[in-house]
Amino acid sequence: MHSPAETKRILEAALLTASEPLSIPDLKRLFDEELGAEVLKALLGELREEWSGRAVELTQLASGWRFQTRAEFRPYIERLFPEKPPRYSRAVMETLAIIAYRQPVTRGDIEDVRGVVVSTQIIQSLEARGWIDIVGHRETPGRPALYATTRKFLDDLGLRTLEELPPLEEIAQTLQLEPTPQQAETAAADTPAVEDAEAGPASEAERATGTGG
Repeated sequence: MHSPAETKRILEAALLTASEPLSIPDLKRLFDEELGAEVLKALLGELREEWSGRAVELTQLASGWRFQTRAEFRPYIERLFPEKPPRYSRAVMETLAIIAYRQPVTRGDIEDVRGVVVSTQIIQSLEARGWIDIVGHRETPGRPALYATTRKFLDDLGLRTLEELPPLEEIAQTLQLEPTPQQAETAAADTPAVEDAEAGPASEAERATGTGG
């Protein structure tokens, strides 16, 4: 039987070397003896306190626990790893926002809100990113697929639950934005091409979904 201090060091070693968040069932497999979930959560809470104020913090996300760099130090780390994640088009970000706040939804639901056809490419790009998935089918003619966001989506935002998402009002301007003729042409084509976001409503959608540069 490990002492609480030894157990915390084992948890610390596992979490520091893991490439993905570790859930409570994952962490229970570290020990031969049966450790209750509440005991593990209490020890994780103590470990989080021990790392409080350091450059790296222990965080609980949707799919588990992980160590991550504190937000104020990330700009410095990015200098070592300058490659940035892709910036998605306004059409992709609007589609993601609708799914996040109205889930589960069908493509028809998304099209009703956006007012344009949602291309297969947009859905595929969000599925490939691991942010959305099919969670069922609506019992209507054709049984259209129902889409919802995933735990990875929350993990990438640093959130535990959908309740922690920013208010819908923060991206409402984007969904209601009257596009310029060039933007309207892009939206009509509905291609998920990478484009730069200007300051204003488009940036709000990117900020709400954590993909802004």
